[in-house]
Amino acid sequence: MNSPGPALFSLRVLAGLCAGALLLAAPHPASAQGHLDARYEATLSGVPVGKGTWTIDVADDQFSASATGGTAGLLKAFASGSGTSAAQGRVVNGALVGTSYSGTTAWSKKSEVIHMTLVNGYIKDFAIDPTPPVDPDRIPVTDAQRHGAFDPMTGALLRVPGNGEMLVPDSCRTGAAVFDGRMRYELKLDFKRMTTVKSESGYQGPAMVCAIYFTPIAGYIPDRPVIKYLASERRMEVTFVPLAGTRILVPYRMVVPTPLGTAMLEATQFITQATPPRVAKTQ
Repeated sequence: MNSPGPALFSLRVLAGLCAGALLLAAPHPASAQGHLDARYEATLSGVPVGKGTWTIDVADDQFSASATGGTAGLLKAFASGSGTSAAQGRVVNGALVGTSYSGTTAWSKKSEVIHMTLVNGYIKDFAIDPTPPVDPDRIPVTDAQRHGAFDPMTGALLRVPGNGEMLVPDSCRTGAAVFDGRMRYELKLDFKRMTTVKSESGYQGPAMVCAIYFTPIAGYIPDRPVIKYLASERRMEVTFVPLAGTRILVPYRMVVPTPLGTAMLEATQFITQATPPRVAKTQ
């Protein structure tokens, strides 16, 4: 490996698509009380290039999620990178409704912070610090495109309607709009196959593999090779497993083919448990 470029590409793709570019299905009433403590490893062609954590708490009326990650292994010798993201919101009739999102990234000597405020599916306010320079080639995001969009962290959770089996093909057949503070894009899932997973610590059992398709809408530069590549790629897939106590499926593994090998993000620890609903205090 003569340059960290390929591995940086894989980490950015995985961070963008898995920690904030999957899908949240349309709201449906359902109980939801659960907790997740997960650790992930990112690899490129089987070589470790990054590690991260993901914590999710879903209560009867609110939820929170946070993730951290950074370069590891051989890549760390070439370029140091790290990032965090967090989202909070309400649980309304069993549906997750985001109210705020923040994300930070740092590569070498550069850093960036993104903040968003959401109101009922509308990106009310957002800011990037430091403010990026205006690029005339970037397609602007319109106010209309900020309606009906999810923040990337809330959008990483797949809601399954009803009260039946969650790991069924129809759970994959959905799509959503995501805004990450800079780019607005559409994502679509489709069923591929059922499988089983076994983490080093925590969850072992059935899982569902979905194909994932990416369509940029606005906030991007059309000539960027990575955008063209992701929009045309038809082999990306994400594996979901249940978040105990909820009707939510969480990404366990994600696979993104790249020109220089397969990039994969996979859980090494996936400890999930149902939490009891709060009991109202009585006099």
